Amino acid sequence: MIPRLKPYLGKEELLAALTPDRGAVERFEIDFARTFEAKYALAFSYGRSALWAFFKAMNIHDAEIIMPAYTCVVVAHAIVLSGNKPRFVDVSLSDYNMELDQVAEAINEKTGAIIATHLFGYPLDIDRLSEIVQNAENRLGKKIWIIQDCAHSFGAEWKGKLVCNAGDAALFGLNISKMMTSIFGGIITTNDEQVYEKLRIYRDTYFKKPGFIKTLRRLIYLMAVYPAFNEQIYGVVYWLQEKTTFLDRLTKAYHLDEKIHFPPDYMDRMLPIEARVGMVQLKKYPEIIKKRRETAIYYDQNISTSDGWVRPPIVEGATYSHYIVRVPDRQKVMQAMAKRGVQLGQLIEYSVPRMSVYEKYTKSLAYPLSASCSTNTINLPIHGHLSCLQIEKITKDVLCL
Repeated sequence: MIPRLKPYLGKEELLAALTPDRGAVERFEIDFARTFEAKYALAFSYGRSALWAFFKAMNIHDAEIIMPAYTCVVVAHAIVLSGNKPRFVDVSLSDYNMELDQVAEAINEKTGAIIATHLFGYPLDIDRLSEIVQNAENRLGKKIWIIQDCAHSFGAEWKGKLVCNAGDAALFGLNISKMMTSIFGGIITTNDEQVYEKLRIYRDTYFKKPGFIKTLRRLIYLMAVYPAFNEQIYGVVYWLQEKTTFLDRLTKAYHLDEKIHFPPDYMDRMLPIEARVGMVQLKKYPEIIKKRRETAIYYDQNISTSDGWVRPPIVEGATYSHYIVRVPDRQKVMQAMAKRGVQLGQLIEYSVPRMSVYEKYTKSLAYPLSASCSTNTINLPIHGHLSCLQIEKITKDVLCL
């Protein structure tokens, strides 16, 4: 079975994981900042931990944090657990990013920051966002922080400029499902020395270094990934995911959507083994992006949009963490493709303000486009391990539906 996602791993990552190396985390931070043209980078155990630490280090509390209604719920978790409140805005169907007119309307004297999510690899208009925030700061006489959420958009560009270098900081997630991985982990980049120093001091003061047992668990996890995502074996993994609770222990401790919580190890520091894998992945970054862009263009040119299907836009500067299609009946399409040996994804199957734990943070459930996306989007496999024959098979199978 062709999996909906597959980390772009080879023997180099496994060799790096098995090779002890002092100072790996610090070098990974330097390499990461250099790759994405930032001055500074700081590594954390998770992207959500990095965002939480940013709020704490910058003394942002009791504030409204503007964020899209359609995004990963852990962003909202980080906001609430840091002592702030999410302020939701709806998204646009043109690129699945938050509607900037609504952002301008949402800013008020309580606004502390804006999370600018570049969803599915699509760059948000950072120039217009910057103008909106600058006008609001002048009007309100206060600082409004801009954090670029690049968890889905490593290397995405707006008019030739890396979106991660706009605003005050940028957030990256590095788990196995992301475009590039360090097994687990997250990174914050910034070009502001004061932001970097405050965040570094906070992390080094309050985050602890894990012991050997966690390193061993990460190694075992990495080694299990290789066979688990093998197409010859993945059908069994798919069955275990869909028909049993056998794999729940590997996921639910880290991602309970209907509970505002963090993983138990969220205040751990990044492990050297994770940094070593991350450094290998950085070298593969240009190849990863190239393959995703090529596959997205192939799908766009060869998949018809009959029967109510809506293809995603092909956008200059996009990096396509996912190839998102809107369909009338998501479950029907996913089940039909699974029978043909292709797993489709349904990433972000919720609108955050409509979740029971977030109802109290919104005065209205009127986020219609976010709600629509949460129920009718699928994502086709677009990972770098896809062969030309597999891409052709997926395309032909879609056309047969």
